Amino acid sequence: MSTSWDGQEYQQRFDALAASGKSMHGEADFVMRYGPETLLDAGCGTGRVGIELANRGVTVVGVDPDSSMLATAQALAPDIEWHLESMVDCDLQSTFDCVLMAGNVPLFTPLGTTAALFAGCARHLGEGGLLITGFQLGRNYSAEQQDADCTAAGLDLVEQFSTWQADAFEAGSKYRVTVHVRV
Repeated sequence: MSTSWDGQEYQQRFDALAASGKSMHGEADFVMRYGPETLLDAGCGTGRVGIELANRGVTVVGVDPDSSMLATAQALAPDIEWHLESMVDCDLQSTFDCVLMAGNVPLFTPLGTTAALFAGCARHLGEGGLLITGFQLGRNYSAEQQDADCTAAGLDLVEQFSTWQADAFEAGSKYRVTVHVRV
């Protein structure tokens, strides 16, 4: 599935939620449990999570295939390195402690390319590096397919949860947050 976004409109939704008092940093809180020094925000969108992680001292690089989303990210944080690319074929010629795919990235990747998406993420991890993902289940991409794609990319599942707050993952969970390690 290919989707075109309006980065400013997308960001305004999150700004409104933050202004109402809702915490917008569950993903960043989760990632910080693992203490990465460097992070590739894969499918970074407007940079909401990557910018927060950079504010917490992590060196962040963001990648997104949508020019409108990336333009918003660049406007909000011009000091972060942003790349207009898809993780399906991206090769930054560098590795990171962690690659993060928050926000249903596998669901917005063109059909038939999720294996290449996960391979692209794995390509940016050194041995022992972590891939952290979060996405909604039941939308043409299953937990079993993710596990197969990650295994094929040289990633082993370490943990899985049903929320960014680390609630237990159980049969019937509607959302999946995973931590895979590069072996």
